[in-house]
Amino acid sequence: MANLKHSYEFVLVLSVKVGEKTEELFSKFKSLIEENAELKDMNDWGKKKLAYMINKEPEGRYVLFQFESDSNFPKELERISNITEGVLRFIIVKKSA
Repeated sequence: MANLKHSYEFVLVLSVKVGEKTEELFSKFKSLIEENAELKDMNDWGKKKLAYMINKEPEGRYVLFQFESDSNFPKELERISNITEGVLRFIIVKKSA
């Protein structure tokens, strides 16, 4: 089976300390997903209080992306999320069929 597609959820918590750059980060990840996967749904939860301080920040901007892709793209998405300044936390979950 070549190029079997799976459904994923990607929750991203962005720093609100970076100001306008938060919108740039949001656009960067949205474009990245659209270029490499099929974006099914996107839900911007906005600014929320964090359960605990991360990098001395009490709030973050939460965004949920739902997409379908082959199994290689989430690994690349994780790599990019780890090295992108302004990303406080993220999680990628493979949804069951």
